[in-house]
Amino acid sequence: MAKIPKVFQPLTVAVLTISNRHTAESDSSGDLLCQLLSDAGHLPQHRAIVPSALYQIRAAVSQLICDNNHQVILLSGGTGFAPDNCTVAAISVLFDQKIEGFGELFRQLSFADIGSAALQSNAVAGLANHKLLVAMPGSPAACQLAMQQLVLPQLDARQGPCNFVPQLGPAQHQPAAGKQLPEQQFCCQHNSQQE
Repeated sequence: MAKIPKVFQPLTVAVLTISNRHTAESDSSGDLLCQLLSDAGHLPQHRAIVPSALYQIRAAVSQLICDNNHQVILLSGGTGFAPDNCTVAAISVLFDQKIEGFGELFRQLSFADIGSAALQSNAVAGLANHKLLVAMPGSPAACQLAMQQLVLPQLDARQGPCNFVPQLGPAQHQPAAGKQLPEQQFCCQHNSQQE
């Protein structure tokens, strides 16, 4: 019996930047994540900046988990030990299954670049309602490392011996390949004028 060749499947992705200081103009990590996704053939459909506040993060992610427009939710920022960092606490309770290896491998890769400071990253990933959630540090260098070494290979249906694509549900309103929907915002988006 002939083996059916694996083919690339563009995935719909939501990108959230967790920050109390960034705006759309200064969100270089969010820009990088969207660019890397687009370059890889995926479809960043939703982008927002969410304040580093436990319940606002949880509400924003819960809304994305419940809709069927996104297959992957990427978060950057709020994974370290600063007093206002709460991304991991906000989303970990939402996981149906934690992906232990993501944090372990991310810290191992980070150690090669930043030494013992890698201990201060609580990067985490999990599955919820047939969606992949990944929370990574907010620096562009950390986002690039996580995406290129771990996330993007696992979002490619051709990656062997396994990848996360079969675990993800289909997106309902998937646009034509290469077409990006207009940027959307959550009602809890951070307003820099309130600082």
